Amino acid sequence: MITAKVELSNVFYNAANQSFEALATVSDGTASRKIACAIDAPIDMSFEDAAAGLTTHALRRYAGKPGLASHRIAGPIAPQRAGRTVPKPAFDAIAMLRQLAA
Repeated sequence: MITAKVELSNVFYNAANQSFEALATVSDGTASRKIACAIDAPIDMSFEDAAAGLTTHALRRYAGKPGLASHRIAGPIAPQRAGRTVPKPAFDAIAMLRQLAA
């Protein structure tokens, strides 16, 4: 049983797909993940029913394979250089022109 808190944001009705869509933030106390979720439903469905369906969909996706989702990375990551240990010197156009004139 999952005991996670679900917060729905950006809830809207997609008339082309005839579905409610939302961005759900699911947090279980230690980590949180943002999950896109959608349910097929008519436009006249009550907001409470749509929210319950979106919450159920978000919890199912949270419990299953991660798939395509976004989440915060723990701690800052140091930038890495692509094989270079010494930074490349900055290009100085004035110095190049002086060298050409000499």
